[in-house]
Amino acid sequence: MGKDLHPILSEATMKIAGVQMDVALCDIPSNMAAMISHLRTTAAAGAHLTVFPECAATGYCFASLEEARPYAQPIPGPMTQQMTQACAELGVFAIFGMLEADGGRVFNAAVLVGPQGVVGSYRKVHLPYLGIDMFTTYGDRPFAVHDAGGLNVGMNICYDAAFPEASRSLAILGADLIALPTNWPPGAETTACSVINARAVENAVYFIAVNRVGSERGFEFIGRSKIADPSGNTLAEAKTTGFEILYAEIDPARARRKHIIRVPGKHEIDRLADRRPEMYGVLTESHILKRPGRQN
Repeated sequence: MGKDLHPILSEATMKIAGVQMDVALCDIPSNMAAMISHLRTTAAAGAHLTVFPECAATGYCFASLEEARPYAQPIPGPMTQQMTQACAELGVFAIFGMLEADGGRVFNAAVLVGPQGVVGSYRKVHLPYLGIDMFTTYGDRPFAVHDAGGLNVGMNICYDAAFPEASRSLAILGADLIALPTNWPPGAETTACSVINARAVENAVYFIAVNRVGSERGFEFIGRSKIADPSGNTLAEAKTTGFEILYAEIDPARARRKHIIRVPGKHEIDRLADRRPEMYGVLTESHILKRPGRQN
């Protein structure tokens, strides 16, 4: 990867954390208690923001929408209120995965919570034919960036990382950091190895991907959580497929400096200004979603 000519962190750095943890299917009380316990650990270590896996509050491998529905809650709701209380006590922010209930619909969601309550939420846009995603509704809200105490954060979930348009949208909207709660199963090793770094460098943003571990109904999750910097370098990565907490110091000012000077006057790039959106029309052509058994 190319080097930024000015890689030195500014004085306004922040520590972020990712908690690679096991999750209990259909056991919200245990999962919430575990996340809050880990949040106390990361807060004590100085983390401003802590990211937990996809569906960390509920589990992922539900066999039907009917089975999953009792574990879906509105946002805000009891789960977010419990996390808000912990964030208020500790003075920190957290992102965690859950199932969101909205009327008769259920979404695979991620929520950003801080000391004052829900800062923002995201509904998974790209749904693989796997686990609860076989039954949830496609995310129906535009991509958005939220202020987490001076850090501009955008959220994607798991399979979204396979679609560069999702991360690019968040970068255009001003994200300093893209958070990806995920449940990577076997087969996602190359995503963990290469895609996270690519999404970071192609958008000149920090990127944190936090996977779960353990097994659930025959799926053994692969861990391999990672934090990458705006040059695509790995800042931290999980060394095992077990429980692990990752930390990294990030500099929002660095992510906001899109004009990168490699050789003054001879080699300069700008990941946003150098785009040619007038040539990308094919990306927005509509298509029909055809997935077996999906009604939405």
